[in-house]
Amino acid sequence: MVSSTDPAAHQREIINRYAQPRDARGLFQILSTLIPLGLLWYGALRSATVSYYLTAAAVPFISLLTLRVFALMHDCGHGSLFRSRWLNRSFGLALGVIVAMPQYVWAQHHSYHHAHNGNWDKYRGPYSTRSTDEYAAMSPSAQRLYRRKCSIQASPIAGFIYLIANPRLTWIRGSIDFAWHALKGKFLQPHRSLTAHARSFVPRYWKSAKEYRHMTWNNLLLIGGWVLMCSLFSPGLFFSTYLVSLSLAGAVGIVLFTVQHNFEHAYASDGAHWSYAAGAIRGTSFLVLPSWLNWFTADIGYHHIHHLSSHIPNYCLARCHAEQEPHFQKVTRLRLSQVRGSLKCILWDTRARRIISVREYQQQLLQELARSQH
Repeated sequence: MVSSTDPAAHQREIINRYAQPRDARGLFQILSTLIPLGLLWYGALRSATVSYYLTAAAVPFISLLTLRVFALMHDCGHGSLFRSRWLNRSFGLALGVIVAMPQYVWAQHHSYHHAHNGNWDKYRGPYSTRSTDEYAAMSPSAQRLYRRKCSIQASPIAGFIYLIANPRLTWIRGSIDFAWHALKGKFLQPHRSLTAHARSFVPRYWKSAKEYRHMTWNNLLLIGGWVLMCSLFSPGLFFSTYLVSLSLAGAVGIVLFTVQHNFEHAYASDGAHWSYAAGAIRGTSFLVLPSWLNWFTADIGYHHIHHLSSHIPNYCLARCHAEQEPHFQKVTRLRLSQVRGSLKCILWDTRARRIISVREYQQQLLQELARSQH
């Protein structure tokens, strides 16, 4: 058992003991996910000739396996699924196509979240959590819209936007901006080469040429996959199954990710008072999930361990928690029954430096009003 009481030393010991990826284990996880997913897709589309109800029955299982694909892609982004860097990159790219997400670009953004977890001046989560002051400045209609956006009922729409719409629109808009800049520059300054004009482009939708290349390859391979599937099966049947299953997978992923950082009185510091260790322990929940859901989410419920070290592979998270559990007594434990309630914790109390619910915020206002009247 790790004996150190110093958080930094404790973290280093955990990393050394559990951050041991194994290529064979990673490959087994990939195959045990993609083979059932492929068979389910084939069965779902073929069964439509018998009954559309059979196709509909397969959709939840396709969604869960797609969620697992995303979780494995996430591990590849951290370089923790395989020991081999090449395997992490190669499978990360392939898994990113399956879940319609440019893996390299997503991994860069996700690394930013890890670097600033708990620092809400820097990172506000997928729903861009508002501070209490920002919420107070909203109109009543804007407040209602914000609450609805963060609800579990709206999560499939969020999943559609996150996995399907945004990666495509970002690439298309950025590509149009890029082409327009180069062509406009060539028209105004014909003596300069087109390459020179292209190099002077300042992108809004990516941070480097490498990100754009990954976005382009992801979208081209994805579109190629769509064309292939439409040539083998009915386009309407394929896309209806695809859009619903991917949106549901995105919905579950967003909900689980959100409650791992947005829960009652979660640590939510400003930049001046932020602590990385506090963010991992008090700003990250431990989702106590049933074993079957732990499998589909690649044990991401052990999120406090993951934030102590993103280099620990998913298949070592549960063992790390079990062996080091005395060190995690301050970690908030959430069960599935508490997820809906945690989704109501959508405000950042900047004064108390914690996450609160709208109801608690309203109670604070009533208490302040009562004090002012006395």
